[in-house]
Amino acid sequence: MTDAEVAAHLAEEAGRRLVALRTSGKFEGKTLGIEGDALANAFLCDAIRQARPDDGLLSEESSETNDRLAKSRVWIIDPVDGTREYGEARPDWAVHVALAIDGVATLGAVALPDLGVVMRSDRPVQVPPAPTTLRMVVSRTRPAQEALAIAETLGAELIPMGSAGAKAMAVVRGAADIYLHTGGQYEWDSCAPVAVAQAHGLHCSRIDGAPLVYNCADVYLPDLLICRPAHAGPVLDLVRAQAA
Repeated sequence: MTDAEVAAHLAEEAGRRLVALRTSGKFEGKTLGIEGDALANAFLCDAIRQARPDDGLLSEESSETNDRLAKSRVWIIDPVDGTREYGEARPDWAVHVALAIDGVATLGAVALPDLGVVMRSDRPVQVPPAPTTLRMVVSRTRPAQEALAIAETLGAELIPMGSAGAKAMAVVRGAADIYLHTGGQYEWDSCAPVAVAQAHGLHCSRIDGAPLVYNCADVYLPDLLICRPAHAGPVLDLVRAQAA
């Protein structure tokens, strides 16, 4: 399998196993989230190490190692992005599998298991045109004040949603138009979504317009903007105006 096929297959299979665990009824709520994270992490890490033993690996749920820093190719995974939503049996959670090469989110897959969808960087589709009233996805529990203020200025409709992957894929799928995040994230939160979004022709950057860089010693990557290219300039200008 190609790298992209590996990413898509593993994201889909991890999602299938997570749904099976949830429907088994053995766990619920927060405990289900903890068990799901452990199950998916073990599966993904083992599978990647078998399929690509020479590559580096960074996972939210595994102990940090510095071995990856010396490698050009590093798989970056989030076994359950949106653990709370998964535990609550909501649909807005995801599985992220990405490959960063020389710090760039090069390819990846984001599985949305409850929607029966795997969004892939190697199978881009046309992003639907934006409506007259723009739609901005924000955290359903902790919406960032910067995003709320910019949405108000743009006259954009707010769409509360759970995981970062679900938000980013909402833009790819045409269910939303802007994903602006300033509340703090890590590399595994955005690497796969960014790889998929970029492959679909979307703008992806930090909120100051700088590129998103992966496989760093410090994996904290607190902000990002994903949107259609036509919306990037106006949104970045508003961010700069807020900071002035």
